[in-house]
Amino acid sequence: MPTHVYLIPGMFGFAQVASYTYFEHIARALERRFAQRGRSCRVFVCDVHPTASIRRRAVKLARTIHDTSGQGTGPIHIVGHSTGGLDARLLASPSVHLPGLTQAELAFMPRVRSITTMNTPHYGTPLAAFFATKSGQAMLYAVMALTVTGLKLGAPPLAAASALMAALGRVSGAIELSVIERTSESIIKVLDDTSSRDLRAFLRLIRDDQGAVIQLTPESMDLFQAAVENCSSIRYQCVASYAPRGGVKQLLGSLTSPWSAVSAAIFTTMYNITATEDPRYPCHARTKHQDESVRTLLAELPVDTENDGVVPLYSQIWGDIVWIGRADHLDVVGHFPGRKGSGSDRHVDWLRSGAGFDETRFQTVMDRVFAGMILAEEAEDHAANAAAGAGG
Repeated sequence: MPTHVYLIPGMFGFAQVASYTYFEHIARALERRFAQRGRSCRVFVCDVHPTASIRRRAVKLARTIHDTSGQGTGPIHIVGHSTGGLDARLLASPSVHLPGLTQAELAFMPRVRSITTMNTPHYGTPLAAFFATKSGQAMLYAVMALTVTGLKLGAPPLAAASALMAALGRVSGAIELSVIERTSESIIKVLDDTSSRDLRAFLRLIRDDQGAVIQLTPESMDLFQAAVENCSSIRYQCVASYAPRGGVKQLLGSLTSPWSAVSAAIFTTMYNITATEDPRYPCHARTKHQDESVRTLLAELPVDTENDGVVPLYSQIWGDIVWIGRADHLDVVGHFPGRKGSGSDRHVDWLRSGAGFDETRFQTVMDRVFAGMILAEEAEDHAANAAAGAGG
């Protein structure tokens, strides 16, 4: 039976918008690794609502798996980037109640072998608290428009991006919402008619339902962590990253275009918001064992405020750490500076963070994620054989 792998985008991600496939690089990387082992693998991207509540997104994930995984016994692996990792954890929790789902629709659950979370805000992110404000909601809309056009075109219109940067620079004061709305419209108009309609439909989803934005605040994730359990038969593993403090400053001297400078400034503002702390609701649950693991993997112990521009570093840790290192929020899914090819060979980096992430690191991340999936399958096979032996 073929292995089924499900990829879940987060708040800044999508399945396909304006003919751009967000998970192109991860899908190709995993398919290639399974093929090299002589395994058949089918990769699906779950087209969840970008900012709907985690519960609603988890229901969509369950129905996607039910509709596409068949009636066989082949293993299932789930990979969630950002909020997508929380969707997977909620779905797999033994105590979960997801209204509207039948037991038949969850019959695939015993086949789930692993859940990989990539840059997921397990303990929340301060950036969500900003996006939950009225000004922040408008800013989220504009940043999402910028994300799609930036990934599709390589660089959105400079004037519009500069206006957004100026608005972001005033986050501590009053932001003129009309300026942000005009900026968003300017960004959308650079696409062809079909892509513009596609992007507008996607952005309407964000305006109509922002349930996840509130749920990703550190205060809300405090409750999520208290209620959501791990499933003992599933391997939980994570990818975590952080951009270097001052990385953008070091990068400025080598920036080759005005857009690069604007992108770096936008990233810096998001990084600084994410670096804020509230001691009552820390974005982590650090333990001595976890710190020892991080120190062993990095040869250093980053401070609590380190982040990938969207999620604090220690908020990203859940289960076994398969990879941790320098990268921003989008680098780890393949959106980093790279070859100017097309399709799976084309890498676009719209967030200039100075992290220095590249093809070699990306392939290492994929190697580690894949190795964890195989470990999960082998552990399940061993348990099944042991049970059969005991029964005999």
